[in-house]
Amino acid sequence: MKKVEKAPFTGYQKFVIFILAITQFTVILDFMVMSPLGDIMMKSLSLKPSQFGMAVSAYAFSAGISGLLTAGFADRFDRKRILLFFYAGFIIGTLCCGIVTTYPLLVAARIVTGLFGGVLGSVAMAIIIDLFDVQHRGRVMGFVQMGLGVSQVMGIPIGLYLANHLGWQSPFWLIAALSVCIFVFIMLKLQPVREHLKNNDNKNAFLHLWHTVQKKEYRIGFTATALLSIGGFMMMPFGSAFARNNLGISKEQLPLLFMVGGCATLIVMPLVGKLSDKIDRFKLFAIGCLWMMATVLVYTHLSVTPLWIVMIFNIAMMIGIMSRMVPASAIMTSVPEMKDRGAFMSINGSLQQIAGGIAAAVGGMIVIQKTKTSPLEHYDTLGYVVVSITLLSIFMIYRVSEMIKKKVQTEQAVNMLPVVEEVINTGQISLDTKHAMEIVMIAPDPEEKE
Repeated sequence: MKKVEKAPFTGYQKFVIFILAITQFTVILDFMVMSPLGDIMMKSLSLKPSQFGMAVSAYAFSAGISGLLTAGFADRFDRKRILLFFYAGFIIGTLCCGIVTTYPLLVAARIVTGLFGGVLGSVAMAIIIDLFDVQHRGRVMGFVQMGLGVSQVMGIPIGLYLANHLGWQSPFWLIAALSVCIFVFIMLKLQPVREHLKNNDNKNAFLHLWHTVQKKEYRIGFTATALLSIGGFMMMPFGSAFARNNLGISKEQLPLLFMVGGCATLIVMPLVGKLSDKIDRFKLFAIGCLWMMATVLVYTHLSVTPLWIVMIFNIAMMIGIMSRMVPASAIMTSVPEMKDRGAFMSINGSLQQIAGGIAAAVGGMIVIQKTKTSPLEHYDTLGYVVVSITLLSIFMIYRVSEMIKKKVQTEQAVNMLPVVEEVINTGQISLDTKHAMEIVMIAPDPEEKE
């Protein structure tokens, strides 16, 4: 079948990709930095694993609730304004994290940060869907989600260095300062994103939320997202504590470990993004899941291990995580209709955060550390739970993928109806109709694309 030549991104589209990527970098870094700071914070504030898990969950739960509350309004305003509003709140919350000195205040600050920061990912997703066609979204998602890799290559090592010398609060000051600069950049350079307003039917915000939740195909997508998040969040908060106390990684080696994993992410993510635009995204997702499950089962059973071996396992896990994250995100962008995109992405992001919060809290109850320096116990149990949930996520993403393929086939059939009617009525096809048929024929094959 003839393939459509992918047009290069315009200069403004490249800017949008960059600004969304760097925005996501700060949001991801704010959340991700909790994991490498975990060992320092648990020792400084005398926290048990369950308490630290709750501090991580506080962000996730507040982010989830915020997303649900704002979902009904997400398609009623210019997306640029929504992005600026929530990014401003995120900056304030991050500053609060840099001020607090006690556990209760830390939890409160994480709640404030989550209320605003948790919505930003869904706003970015809605902007991507509005500005980029489905054939290019895999590449766009690959670049935007590189914030995860950049945060590990640059943000986390720098944050750990500052934390080791200036205290665990200092990384939050760094994130807040960078975010202020990005906020100004968005305000001055990003154009309004209002195309979705043309399809707004002016429904009550809560009715719009209910209308979105009512759709069966949306609920299938929400369930798939929740399972993905549970599998991803359960191990992450205790990664640095496991590396320090179980694997024997020193405090000085920890930044290097995260940096190597981040470099792998920066290399793998764009490649996976390109692959997800060329081959069946579900197949790529399933391969990534199987790869990740194998590495997780081995990694969670390790004891004291040389640094270079731990690095290899971190790279392997990153390859698996990225190979499922990018295609899954690209698949989800094809689920909502234009009028529901903001609401769908807000609810989807909320469920992602809530599920992640539950995972972190449950993980904190499974893992035990008897003293500040003793090895974590039952970390291997987390590995088994993650593998089981990942198997369920493969089934759910399969359902979403098949649902989208049927949707594409139906749309193509509808596009062919005028051609059939013209043949029946006139016995011939006009040049305009022939041209339209050619466009339909070179459209993405539903067996290859979602």
